[in-house]
Amino acid sequence: MWMMVIFFLSSGLVFLAVLFAWSPGQPQPFLGESGKPLAGSLSEKIYVEINGLEQGMFIKSKNIHNPVLLFLHGGPGMPEYWLTQRYPTGLENHFTVVWWEQRGAGLSYHADIPPETMTAEQFIADTLTVTRYLLKRFDQKKIYLMGHSWGSYIGIQVAAQAPELFHAYIGIGQVSYQIQSEQLAYQYALAQYKNNGNLRMLRRLEAAPPSLTVPLPAAYEALRDEYMHSLGIGTTREMTSVVTGIFLPSWQFREYTLAEKVNLWRGKVYSRSREFSLWDTMLTADLTERVKELAIPVYFFHGKYDFTCAYPLVRAYFDALQAPLKGFYTFETSAHSPIFEEPEKVINIMLEDVLKASNLLAD
Repeated sequence: MWMMVIFFLSSGLVFLAVLFAWSPGQPQPFLGESGKPLAGSLSEKIYVEINGLEQGMFIKSKNIHNPVLLFLHGGPGMPEYWLTQRYPTGLENHFTVVWWEQRGAGLSYHADIPPETMTAEQFIADTLTVTRYLLKRFDQKKIYLMGHSWGSYIGIQVAAQAPELFHAYIGIGQVSYQIQSEQLAYQYALAQYKNNGNLRMLRRLEAAPPSLTVPLPAAYEALRDEYMHSLGIGTTREMTSVVTGIFLPSWQFREYTLAEKVNLWRGKVYSRSREFSLWDTMLTADLTERVKELAIPVYFFHGKYDFTCAYPLVRAYFDALQAPLKGFYTFETSAHSPIFEEPEKVINIMLEDVLKASNLLAD
């Protein structure tokens, strides 16, 4: 008995020691050919007061004179910079990339955040404040705004409200009318499980259809991540499980401390709380009616296999959206995250179309 207790205690101590070793919490500098920090580069983790709350961000750039790109992560409540350890984007070679972690998420999680500030309107206001901070810090007149998933729900509204602050808006896995997207994803999944003979999963899904009202049925939400990732229509085409693809790798990210890794998941749960209804707010918002026009160039990057934000709905939204310049780009081997799945193509479009205010590479 005591030997078992000693074994488990010692195993736990070893596990904690490994976690601490994996968690130095310091961004690594970019190095030049001499092995010294690259002149003019920036690799930092900082905290800035944004509308009364200290919020964190990573800023990565091999040349701080490059255009500034603000990335709005998904969720709500799920920062994405840590994914670049496994899925490098290469954006820092061409942009000063700002991986801001939104109110209540990751570096910006605090247990005492005023609950009344956890609203979509506050996130829009926070994004504008972060933008103005970046404009001043990097002495820019405008920056580029990129939103992914939940971040695209916030981002396209920010771009509509304050187009004078941005060169262009780039939506990745763009939200359009999410509750309708859930219906399309569900029908796609039923057809796929019928075709592949997975009758067990088919029966489970048939017993738990999504509603057209919020909150979505608990039985459907319990299956959502599982069915999307098992069919390759979730986070990435190759990611079959959020446990092995997201949860476990997050603990290996070296630029978070161990406490920050804990807060990553505390923030995820916190941000999806029914108390705030951020998820329900996004589900029921019809952006095709709310944002019909942008006054700046707009680019949508969308995976062919994305049913997290269903491709057909987003394509239709793009076609109806009015803007001075538009570009839609289908990523043929991607699901919901082309920035991580096909980064070379993303870079090429950013350099050849977005920076040049063109759409020559568009579909």
